[in-house]
Amino acid sequence: MSITVPLAAPPSREPTTVAHPIRKPKKNWRGWLFVWPFAVVFLFAFMAPLLYAVWLSLFQNRLVGGNSFVGLDNYVTAFQDPAFWDGFGRVFLFLLVEVPVMLLLALAAALAIDSARLYATGLFRVVVFLPYAVPAVVAVLMWGFLYSDNFGLTASINDWLGSDVLQPFAPSWVTVSIGNIVTWEYVGYNMVIFYSALKTIPTELYEAAELDGANSWQVIRAIKLPAARGAIVIATIFSIIGSFQLFNEPNVLKPLANNVITSHFTPNMYAYNLSFAGQQYNYSATVAIIMGVITAAIAYVVQIRGTRQEDR
Repeated sequence: MSITVPLAAPPSREPTTVAHPIRKPKKNWRGWLFVWPFAVVFLFAFMAPLLYAVWLSLFQNRLVGGNSFVGLDNYVTAFQDPAFWDGFGRVFLFLLVEVPVMLLLALAAALAIDSARLYATGLFRVVVFLPYAVPAVVAVLMWGFLYSDNFGLTASINDWLGSDVLQPFAPSWVTVSIGNIVTWEYVGYNMVIFYSALKTIPTELYEAAELDGANSWQVIRAIKLPAARGAIVIATIFSIIGSFQLFNEPNVLKPLANNVITSHFTPNMYAYNLSFAGQQYNYSATVAIIMGVITAAIAYVVQIRGTRQEDR
């Protein structure tokens, strides 16, 4: 009887792998060649003045001791300054009233142009946008001539009526008069922003709405306003920043209403007069920094809320 012995299986030869160190990709700095001109301008034109203003706000020029480091004392003084809060309250009220009126007028003008039912749309668009092309100082001087009690349109109407019915520079009306000037200047600018957003709406949406039997108001509410929501948020942010930066209009009109438009009529006017008239550079920088932080915070809140509503 023969016995067969099973042969042992040959050892398996698996390919041996050699671990190589992972090489990190080399950094490519070519993109900075395109960015560095803007970066240099940004650092020297924006960051450097901002940091210098913060640095100035931490010092105070005293009769004894000269320019001394005081920390946050200037900020404590600003938050207790009634002149600062008087100007801030005025521009905040200006923002709450003038910005919605201006944006509604601009949106109405953009919808009218986009409706294709308005005759001479090109001429209408140019006429509405033309005030924005007028330099701000020239526009304020022109309206100052119209508002003046001694000459101009207001004086002529009061002479014709035999009484001072129109008083644009009265304490209770001067803010409204300035708001009228700002609205006249920037309605066309915001109209262009809204109109550009409306022109990006696909025509298929209008065709589907027409097949569903939607009328003009339903098209505006369901198609046009949602499409222009992003543009409305951007225009609102720009208008908020512009309202808090209100300076040209009251500063140019001040000689015509010297007893009504004070040196602290707006925070920007207050900072300007503190610096150039009062030689209080440190406190002026403090007021400017506080207004910048408040403006950035409110604009950020508006942007976040607008973005959330747009994502829904």
